[in-house]
Amino acid sequence: MLAERVTRAFWPLWSIVLLVIAALMLGLHDMLALEVVWAIAVIAVVAALAALVWGARKFRMPSAAEALDRLDRTLPGRPITALGDVQAVGAGDGASEAVWKAHVARMAERVAHARPVEPDLRISGRDPFALRYVAVLAFAVALLFGSVWRVASVAEMTPGAVADALASGPSWEGWIEPPAYTGKPSLYLNDIRLGEFSVPEASRLTLRLYGEVGALTVAETVSGRIGDAGSATGMTQSFEISQSGTLTIKGPGGAEWKIEVIDDTGPEIQALGDATRGLTGEMRQTFLARDDYGVIGGRAEISLDLASVDRRYGLTAEPEPRDRIVLDLPITISGDRAEFEETLIENLSQHAWATLPVKLELFVHDALEQEGASKPEITILPGRRFFDPLAGAIIEQRRDLLWSRENAARAAQVLRAISHRPDDIFRSETAYLKLRVALRRLELLAEYGLSVEQRDEIAQALWDIALLIEDGNLANAAERLRQARERLQEAMRNGATDEEIAELMQELREAMQDYMQQLAEQQRQDGQDQARNQQNMQEITGDQLQQLMDRLQELMEQGRMDEAQELLDRLAQMMENMQVTQGQQGQNPGQQAMEGLADTLRQQQGLSDETFGELQDQFNQPGQQPGQQPGQQGEGQQGEMGQNGQLPGQGGNQGQGNQPGQGQGQGTMPDLSPEGLANRQRALRNELNRQTGNLPGAGTPEGDAAREALGRAGQAMDGAEEALRKDDLAGALDNQAEAIEALRDGMRNLGEAMAQQQQQQNGQQGDALGNRQANRPTDPLGREPGANGEIGTEEHLLQGEDVYRRARELLDEIRRRSGEQSRPDEELDYLRRLLERF
Repeated sequence: MLAERVTRAFWPLWSIVLLVIAALMLGLHDMLALEVVWAIAVIAVVAALAALVWGARKFRMPSAAEALDRLDRTLPGRPITALGDVQAVGAGDGASEAVWKAHVARMAERVAHARPVEPDLRISGRDPFALRYVAVLAFAVALLFGSVWRVASVAEMTPGAVADALASGPSWEGWIEPPAYTGKPSLYLNDIRLGEFSVPEASRLTLRLYGEVGALTVAETVSGRIGDAGSATGMTQSFEISQSGTLTIKGPGGAEWKIEVIDDTGPEIQALGDATRGLTGEMRQTFLARDDYGVIGGRAEISLDLASVDRRYGLTAEPEPRDRIVLDLPITISGDRAEFEETLIENLSQHAWATLPVKLELFVHDALEQEGASKPEITILPGRRFFDPLAGAIIEQRRDLLWSRENAARAAQVLRAISHRPDDIFRSETAYLKLRVALRRLELLAEYGLSVEQRDEIAQALWDIALLIEDGNLANAAERLRQARERLQEAMRNGATDEEIAELMQELREAMQDYMQQLAEQQRQDGQDQARNQQNMQEITGDQLQQLMDRLQELMEQGRMDEAQELLDRLAQMMENMQVTQGQQGQNPGQQAMEGLADTLRQQQGLSDETFGELQDQFNQPGQQPGQQPGQQGEGQQGEMGQNGQLPGQGGNQGQGNQPGQGQGQGTMPDLSPEGLANRQRALRNELNRQTGNLPGAGTPEGDAAREALGRAGQAMDGAEEALRKDDLAGALDNQAEAIEALRDGMRNLGEAMAQQQQQQNGQQGDALGNRQANRPTDPLGREPGANGEIGTEEHLLQGEDVYRRARELLDEIRRRSGEQSRPDEELDYLRRLLERF
């Protein structure tokens, strides 16, 4: 009860005391002016006295009777009060007295089990804002981070204590904090002996003087400030150490040091070797960077070295100004940044300066913004290497176009020349169509002005076309193998790097594997026909092919390119002897439909070319001969004409009658008027309707998708015809382009439908072939007798990549056959032994 009453009465007093002690231990009084400290002290003393008076008035010392009553109220029946009572009724009656004695004995037993009452020190009702907890928390922080000795320093703030404090010892404090990037610890000047010591450059020195103003002064020559030899009397001083010098605190308890500054040297960087080209044409530049405390960041700057450029062909014109290329250098994430080696990797293949001489400079900086630069290196900016000659020619014209827009007409002329005979050089109709669209736009814009945005858009289109020609979308394994072989030969002739040759060798291996799988699949499909032609084919095993490929790679790694070329030629001859042959039984309806759609696509492309030529005539196309009628093509446009005045796609129709969209005679020019073009567009539309009615693959998702795409093509043709009849050639070109794209989609979907149908037919043919060969002797695994006297053959075993699934199928087949009791006993015994083994 005493603790409860003291707590409830004096909690404001001890809260104020704890707050004052915490402030003194944390040294808050040293941060404030003397007047403010004394004002706060007066307020604290008044508040403490008021709390003491208030507590004394509230406090009451507990008495023994109050203590007994507090204890009695905690027991059931208040037994202490019962023991003090006397019997008022029934005194002298024996039975009543017996009951009373039993009651007293029961109360005495309860008193014997009494326990001390715990005090209730909760005062939340009196302190609803929890101010007492604020005081306790402040005191705990002071115990952890403050000092008890700081409390005694408050005595120095009395009027007569200043002189005594100065006489008793130093009354100042000082710290030196090195920059954070150095990783050096802070120095406490009071713990450093007088003499000389070193600190990093840009360290911050802080001094705090105590006592009477002017009793202590500071003189320093390390900050480089004006008047550095003078004295300073400020009570708090802070400055940056920028040079070596002295620091002196003059006065009672003063000190002097000679401070040596450790200079922060600038960072250094150097390129390790020349820039190299990666597998996909990206630039790789290795560099070494170092700094005494660590590199913060860096950049690489690339500018065109115009003096080293071979100014021929499209580079004879003055280049358009371009900003230098600025790349952020990679900085090591883990490890020491004081010295590290990294590689800058950036793909600049599409930049206008790719494959041209450039000046490469590397820069790094530290935390003081000091910068270091490498020696400028003159190198060739790496770019992607195109092994296909057509793709390389397109990329060269793209470079000339990016070099200067003055080259637009020349680039268009060269592109038209290299695409003069598309059937001879283009393996993809998509690539040819995209090039023609880009070429038309380039010619038109070159005539009326080419903006920077339009130039960049056409350059991006040419890049995509070159990638399509270089990589392609090869569905045929033989074509992919041929292209991989040609790319490798081109790389060997042009001196490709080891990484590029390794990549091309891997591509050749994959193409060879796909080709062999297709060859084996074709042999399984052809069955007996392949067996009859076996004597005309060269036999070669997978191990032999692997040995040839390993030998080829070994020769190239050793630099024996002549022998490698000879071995590659031998490999090509072997592949020609193993060509996948197709049957000569005639074309099926799907193939006929594909050829018909391909012919329609070619005629639509030719009609689109003529429409574009007519549009150019409307804009007074330069180069028109005198007396030439609008719509006629001069000699400068023979690149769009085939032999005998035919358009692309019409050269293969001689002797077949007049096809839709074709002229009436081999030497007769077609009607190029808008009405004539519209009639030919309508004829193409009617032909497409006929072909769609005979289209195979009905009911399949692929066949339905093909019909839907051809329907879109028909609608676009209708729109083109209507635009032509309205003499809207630009709108007709848009519709014709949409029709061409839809025709391509329809042909692709039809090809997928035919492939799906072919797979189903192959499965049915396999079942029929198995029935025809049922009478031939086979072993329990269904294998035919081997050749050359061998007992069996491993043909058709473990075909494909999922060998575990195939093994499970074989095991299930063995179990099925072992359950057929009609089989001979010898075979059943053999099957059981197989099951026991596996």
